[in-house]
Amino acid sequence: MAINTKVIHSGQKPEKQFGAVIPPIYQTSTFSQLAPGVHQGYDYTRAGNPNFTNLEQALASLEMAKAAVVFSSGLGAIAAVLMSFPAEIKIIAEKDLYGGTKRLFNEVLKRFNYKFDYADLQNTSNLESLIKKQKAKFIWLESPTNPLLKIIDIKKISVIAKKYGLILVVDNTFASPYLQQPLALGADIVVYSTTKYLNGHSDVIGGAIVTNNQKIASQLRFLRKAVGFNPSPFDCWLISRGLKTLPLRMKKHSENACKISEFLGSQQMVARVYYPGLKNHKNNQVAQKQMKDFGGMVSFELNAKKIQINKFLSSLKVFILAESLGGVESLVCHPVTMTHASLSKKELQESGISYKLIRLSVGIEDASDLINDLKQAFRKIA
Repeated sequence: MAINTKVIHSGQKPEKQFGAVIPPIYQTSTFSQLAPGVHQGYDYTRAGNPNFTNLEQALASLEMAKAAVVFSSGLGAIAAVLMSFPAEIKIIAEKDLYGGTKRLFNEVLKRFNYKFDYADLQNTSNLESLIKKQKAKFIWLESPTNPLLKIIDIKKISVIAKKYGLILVVDNTFASPYLQQPLALGADIVVYSTTKYLNGHSDVIGGAIVTNNQKIASQLRFLRKAVGFNPSPFDCWLISRGLKTLPLRMKKHSENACKISEFLGSQQMVARVYYPGLKNHKNNQVAQKQMKDFGGMVSFELNAKKIQINKFLSSLKVFILAESLGGVESLVCHPVTMTHASLSKKELQESGISYKLIRLSVGIEDASDLINDLKQAFRKIA
């Protein structure tokens, strides 16, 4: 089946008792047992729930994967992946990562002796020497990255990872499985914040791991139960509902983001636009090779003083000043003070994130309204 059909039908079989076309919400903490230790597939929702299963089947189908495991958040999913391995492991990570991921790595997991080395994975020339030097177990990357929208050549990295026996983890949140399928490009584990494009309506917190490695999937399910990383049945039901419109939404997100990025590129006060669909983007050719389209995220540097940048952000009316991304509504974010505020000045500088950087999650509104909103904000600081 094509992905447009999969998002409608995978994990969405009609309910057996009454024939409800949409599976119900199994909003229960526990399940009755036929005899002590003999249950009908589920015993306690922290361990599993039919709504978990429905969503996992759908996500695995979209990636043509053997398994998916859902979690309470994207960060819960990330933590579970690393907790599946001994604390002494070393991880080589792309230096441009979501601030919450870096906070988890640097301020939590380092306490338990996980070791992280950050590198620019756009440039693979030094990667092999770094692997040999650090004797790493994982390569961890986002593509596109947050917030600078770098595109990493997943297939190229996967060849190096396999050569040295490393596990390649790709956070595919910005792209979604509609635009990019990392497992098919050689990744071993794919991470999602299902809060974002997979749900698409800014009303859920969730995460997921997709993999072809059943041993890893089994360990992740154990950790979900043992540590309490489980989502709620209702959240899983909402994400399953959101998935049905994923292709339609991603097409519109991408179409609007393309128009927005071209508009921003024409503005005198904009120093630089980060969007992989632009021909002058450093990784445009890689993006064309591994993505179906270029997504709904756009970042740009505003050549203005702090007071003007703050005024610009507060002047927007259609774009909502808020964290997160991937919903149907357009959001504007200031990474230095919002999503990446936990990073030190040195870390921000090393990642190339300045006060001038603004990140847009371009929604599915009419593009002309979004452009007019940006125009009026520019006029106020001109």
